[in-house]
Amino acid sequence: MSSATGLPDQRFTVDRAVLISRLRAVLPAHALLADEEEMRPYDCDGLTAYRHLPLLVALPEDEAQTQAVLRICHALHAPVVARGAATGLSGGATPHPDGVVVSLAKLKKIVKLDPLARTAVVQPGVRNLAVSEAAAPYGLYYAPDPSSQIACTIGGNVAENAGGVHCLKYGLTVHNVLRVRGLTIEGDVVEFGSAALDAAGYDLLALINGSEGLLAMISEITVRLTPKPELAQVVIASFADVRKAGDAVASIIGAGIIPAGLEMMDKKAIHAVEPYVNAGYDMNAEAILLCESDGTPEEVAEEIGRMTAVIEKSGASMIRVSQNEAERLKFWAGRKAAFPAVGRMTPDYLCMDGTIPRKHLAEMLEAIGHLSEKYGLRCANVFHAGDGNLHPLIMYDANQPGELERAAAFGADILELSVRFGGTITGEHGVGLEKVMLMAEQFSTAEIAAFHRLKAAFDEAGLLNPGKGIPTLARCREYTQARAGNAAGAPGQA
Repeated sequence: MSSATGLPDQRFTVDRAVLISRLRAVLPAHALLADEEEMRPYDCDGLTAYRHLPLLVALPEDEAQTQAVLRICHALHAPVVARGAATGLSGGATPHPDGVVVSLAKLKKIVKLDPLARTAVVQPGVRNLAVSEAAAPYGLYYAPDPSSQIACTIGGNVAENAGGVHCLKYGLTVHNVLRVRGLTIEGDVVEFGSAALDAAGYDLLALINGSEGLLAMISEITVRLTPKPELAQVVIASFADVRKAGDAVASIIGAGIIPAGLEMMDKKAIHAVEPYVNAGYDMNAEAILLCESDGTPEEVAEEIGRMTAVIEKSGASMIRVSQNEAERLKFWAGRKAAFPAVGRMTPDYLCMDGTIPRKHLAEMLEAIGHLSEKYGLRCANVFHAGDGNLHPLIMYDANQPGELERAAAFGADILELSVRFGGTITGEHGVGLEKVMLMAEQFSTAEIAAFHRLKAAFDEAGLLNPGKGIPTLARCREYTQARAGNAAGAPGQA
């Protein structure tokens, strides 16, 4: 993909009229969209910087219809892009201009909920929060809680291996999924994992989680449900210095404490959120930490005491502990509203997703500050501090010539620095279209070639979500040569 336009490297020759005729034979009339006006809402996902109309949009209503669509697309050599709620932020569901978008939004049944086994079998279009709502009468919930949980779907969560503010203690999607049923591009059924605690053979369940629609189209998921804790409390701590806040995160984990959630926001993020939500944040702070403890009342009291002692020693200027459930939810409401709150401050923004070792948090935040000055663009930082997953929100105006390109370069610098710090270019948003060329920053040519062989084992024709996730080897060479040229021409470099 081109970073400037988002256009695909590989183009396909598809007879649209034949494709429409074949798909109309297997789908209800209302389940195939072919007019530009009807397809316009499907031209992007949460990465709105890149938009493309697909050839067609299919909205199958069950697995059999989904199978039929895939078999037709395979026979006509038409690319297929799976789509859930389109809340993803890396362009994973950006349409291919020569292909079909297959929306799984109508596959939204909770097939079975077993409170004794603590599992739920759901279709991919079920919303994340809907699983917890269905499990609530049994004292259970689904632990991964992305900020978009009110809208995002379980199928999309599996495709991107989504996390959330409580993933430090309870894990990402991959840690809370037992089984995935999917369809290959040929329309064949394939299953990953099992309802048992373990499955024989290679761990392909971990492979399908985070595979971004490159290997199979998900049709059913078995998720693990977690008992609701008796009590949860949040410590909110203010810091007059970003470095102290970053060091406090490392100190909390270093003390052997694994909070249920450990989040951090800098001053720009605080000033965006507080007028929007009135969460009670300290507007004078350079950074705040949100540290949650859950469990029995005795466990929570002991852990809150230990966390408070570490935070005080780290130089916090103010510490508060939620006194009731309403106040706890209020504190978290601010963090979860960070993205829309920043959206009120700027016409556009890019949400980055690098992950670094916790010990480098303070250095990274200072580096982002310098990059903000370098590119002349504002940046608010809000992130899962406990596992080092950063979400810098780079603000720009797409109507101003060159600002999107500057924002993209700013983001690339952050992700390249993440790799140099020993981290990775994504923690939960996926690679998609946004970061595909940066894969060459993290992985060698041999590793990327191995990824291509794995992709070919599932999708030899390369029709599932082409151009996403893994760059072509030719583009990797171009990227490496360009990076070498930039380094050679930089001041102070040989």
